[in-house]
Amino acid sequence: MDQEIFGKIGSKLTLSQKIERRLEAAIREKKLPVGSRLPTERELCEAFGVSRTALREALRRLSARGLIEITKGSGMTVTGLKIDDAIQNLNLYYDMQFDHNLIAQIIEVRRLFEPEIAGLAARQRNQNDLSDIQDNIELFKECNPDNIQLEADLDNKFHLLIAKATHNPIVQISMEPIYSLLPRMRNLIYANVEGEKDVTLEYHLKIFDAINKQNRESASALMKEHLIRTMDIYKKYLSDSF
Repeated sequence: MDQEIFGKIGSKLTLSQKIERRLEAAIREKKLPVGSRLPTERELCEAFGVSRTALREALRRLSARGLIEITKGSGMTVTGLKIDDAIQNLNLYYDMQFDHNLIAQIIEVRRLFEPEIAGLAARQRNQNDLSDIQDNIELFKECNPDNIQLEADLDNKFHLLIAKATHNPIVQISMEPIYSLLPRMRNLIYANVEGEKDVTLEYHLKIFDAINKQNRESASALMKEHLIRTMDIYKKYLSDSF
């Protein structure tokens, strides 16, 4: 057994925190690579010099964070973080911070990054990406104008599909939690904006056309224009509300 990983635990932090940090560090440094099996609970208690209660609390937290998988009868396996785990954590953070300041910050971040994302999607997209985006536009076009929630969800999905069309997982991890807020933002800001669906649809069609033609410059410019308009609407919403 590796004594560097499974050596005796000190007492500055709680024992469970010490165990959690020791195992997390080993996973981060790939001393415990994804797919490797941990020693048994009894072996870990002996190696760390801790009680089973402290060990189980640490293992429970590591499991909740997606770093290990505990299977009854089969032991414990290092799983590492998946993209969905990272996205869910950010989703929770943004949901808890949601207010007017966060909305302004989200729009600003989108203005900084989404034009480049649209440009990258124009270069990297494949036929499946184009089909998915086109299907989304058709659903948005046919959406009942009274179904504001579905309209907002489809708007969110359009931007998410463009991020996925970059085929860069870092783009997806960074942007998907932001896009998850779009339905709430759209319902809050755009619900009473006359003709908003038609304008949004027009932009989506133009952006899709540029991506389809692999016109990186046009896709980027159109997305920038789309988001500048979003910021202008938000500023008007704030001035009317306060």
